[in-house]
Amino acid sequence: MRHRDHSHEPDDIADRLANGVRPSYLRDWVNGGIDGTVTTFAVVAGVAGADLSVRIVLILGAANLLADGFSMAASNYSATRTELQEMNRLRRMEERHIDLYPEGEREEVRQILFAKGFREEELERAVAITTASRETWVNTMLSDEHGQPSFVRSPLWAGFFTFLAFAICGFIPLLPYIAGFTASLPASAVMSGVVFFAIGSLKSKWAGVNWLRSGAETFFIGTLAASLAYLAGHFLKSLG
Repeated sequence: MRHRDHSHEPDDIADRLANGVRPSYLRDWVNGGIDGTVTTFAVVAGVAGADLSVRIVLILGAANLLADGFSMAASNYSATRTELQEMNRLRRMEERHIDLYPEGEREEVRQILFAKGFREEELERAVAITTASRETWVNTMLSDEHGQPSFVRSPLWAGFFTFLAFAICGFIPLLPYIAGFTASLPASAVMSGVVFFAIGSLKSKWAGVNWLRSGAETFFIGTLAASLAYLAGHFLKSLG
């Protein structure tokens, strides 16, 4: 998939760097949307396989939207918050080490820069420049020693977008039942399939893969999950 290139004019580069890195919550939308559609349609398919009433479909579907949506959002919030806490812990540790063992920390910077190709006078100058700023020094240790990213997404926004995508996409499989369609399950299956494919295509923007392949992959995973739920409901019905 081709991505639009940004400008490489000096002024544009300066403006872009001055604005800093903007966090992307696309992954939260994608994960929430996929899980919302899969789990809600799986509930619909399972209930339909058991030949239960429309009222049961709507009750269980709504319960899934609220309970599972909140659970997934809370899990994403906790995971993202843990990443942020880990980064802050490592930052405090590196700041403490710089205060207590400055020469040892300079040697770590020296070896990091040596591995990047700096040698002799250039190496010593690069070490001096890097350690002249405490913030640059700490950030260098975080990224090159601990492999930490330059920023972590907001846990609150990550959880919010996950829940929002879950609720919006997960509501779609219920629409035919709310509207009272005669063939509600087939209509729900078609609408869910469209959502699966659309989310997978959107995911390609984040994953950097072909949109058609990504859409088909997500469509297959969602359809498989729904089919298993339908078969499970049909099997349980046969036991009764």
